[in-house]
Amino acid sequence: MARLPTYFVSHGGGPWPWMREQYGSAYDQLAASLAALRAEAEGKAHDAVRAVLVVSSHWETPQFMVSSGTAPGMIYDYGGFPPHTYQVKYPAPGEPALARRVADLLEAAGHPAALDAERGFDHGTFSMLYPVYPEARMPVVQLSIRRDLDPAAHLAAGRALAPLRDEGILIIGSGLSYHNLRQFGPNGREASRAFDGWLQHALLELDPAQREQAMLRWEAAPMARAAHPREEHLIPLMVALGAAEQEAAACVYHEDAFMGNLTVSSFRFGAAPQA
Repeated sequence: MARLPTYFVSHGGGPWPWMREQYGSAYDQLAASLAALRAEAEGKAHDAVRAVLVVSSHWETPQFMVSSGTAPGMIYDYGGFPPHTYQVKYPAPGEPALARRVADLLEAAGHPAALDAERGFDHGTFSMLYPVYPEARMPVVQLSIRRDLDPAAHLAAGRALAPLRDEGILIIGSGLSYHNLRQFGPNGREASRAFDGWLQHALLELDPAQREQAMLRWEAAPMARAAHPREEHLIPLMVALGAAEQEAAACVYHEDAFMGNLTVSSFRFGAAPQA
């Protein structure tokens, strides 16, 4: 089985795939990039991916937790959206055996982890995965981020989970490269562009050792705290990177006028299988 790449994706806002009438074409580029992710990850082998592990920026816990239910429910963790978006269903199955494998790998590397059989799909998972797997048949397991938001711990967790890439598990960190909801418009233009420029340089141009050090010191990046007043939407990147820390990165989605004003990006780590 070919080694799968890992991804950090900017997942957009709320239940956007179900709001075409409200948003028009605003999410077309993001949707296209997510649809392309599936083909890229699979290459010629349409059974290359047997399950997805989503590291969700919308699930924070004191220690790592792994969703282990067989039929996860829905968590509508957003507010102020049209009534129909609170009826959305994404009935992808869970995979308890994979959840146990994830927890075991983390525990073996010294990271306490536990299973949560009740955890449903939050919008960082179901909104992002709908354009990738709209049929909702691919098994999905979620991994929380630690509430301390320690970049070193999350890079290390990614290293521990790297063997999954050889087992048909697609690791996706789901967050946003810019996440300042109080400046989610014209006032966010400068900060999103400055931080994205640094992110492109750090991930694509530095060697692996330098790249890791840059991520550990991400707060020193230009306008870092203006882009991420709180970094929960950046931390999933650390896990995706840690699982492919010696491998090249590529930008697989980029807009410099997202929602009219913002610069946002998504990244792949490791080589994609040959298409």
